[in-house]
Amino acid sequence: MSVARNEVGSIYLPELATIVRTEKLTDTEKLFEIKFDSGRELGHQPGQFVEVSAFGVGEAPISISSSPTRNGTFELAVRRAGNVTGALHTMDAGSTIGIRGPLGKGFPVDEMKGHDVLIVAGGIGLVPLRSLIHYVLDNRKDYNRLVVFFGARSPAERLFVDELADLNKRADVEYHETVDRGDESWNGNVGVITTLFPHADVDPSKTYCVVVGPPVMYKFVMLEAKSKGLPDKRIILSLERRMKCGVGKCGHCQINGVYVCQDGPVFRLSEIMSLPEAL
Repeated sequence: MSVARNEVGSIYLPELATIVRTEKLTDTEKLFEIKFDSGRELGHQPGQFVEVSAFGVGEAPISISSSPTRNGTFELAVRRAGNVTGALHTMDAGSTIGIRGPLGKGFPVDEMKGHDVLIVAGGIGLVPLRSLIHYVLDNRKDYNRLVVFFGARSPAERLFVDELADLNKRADVEYHETVDRGDESWNGNVGVITTLFPHADVDPSKTYCVVVGPPVMYKFVMLEAKSKGLPDKRIILSLERRMKCGVGKCGHCQINGVYVCQDGPVFRLSEIMSLPEAL
């Protein structure tokens, strides 16, 4: 686990940070660009998270959506779903928040070098995977094929729309997307995210499959990945939705002795096959 201590040396105390910029992504998601008041870099790995404090309200674990290759500030995309995230959605540039982290274990980006990378993002699962996508693009020569699958419930719920369009235009990215329910404006694929698998040939001997999305998606994506011959040790997924305190104290994320916030949130399928409660 990689843990950053703040200037008073504690992982339990939030460090002051300032919101630099905000951007509305959808009716329920908002992007925050943040910098530490101390001037330090976050120093995270793609796939890690931070604990965000809305002072006077509480704190919540939020995945980091920016790549560590893009220094100076970092970004969080927050879904309005409770008291803390609701308070964050009322904030704008200049507001002060607290940050603990980065916390948890990220994606194995060094191990994936020299391999094909298949990214499967469902809904808000695109948030932590955006960090990985940007990391691979900023170190493009270190990786082979980059294949991105993105699925949303509807066209209105698609995140980072301009960035998705840019991905679709890149010659060095194979991008495919779908929505569960289309509308009059949608000309793309309609169906669950597993309907995208026939669109890409996968070489199981040299591919890592990285999956983040709603729990209901995982079982079916795992079956598709395994049907392609991918070994369990190269199917990577995040269990970020189970976390709370971030440091293994509250027990909220514990699964039979495994603490998601410390042992994850990123796991290989081979690591959690014996934990049926995890999926």
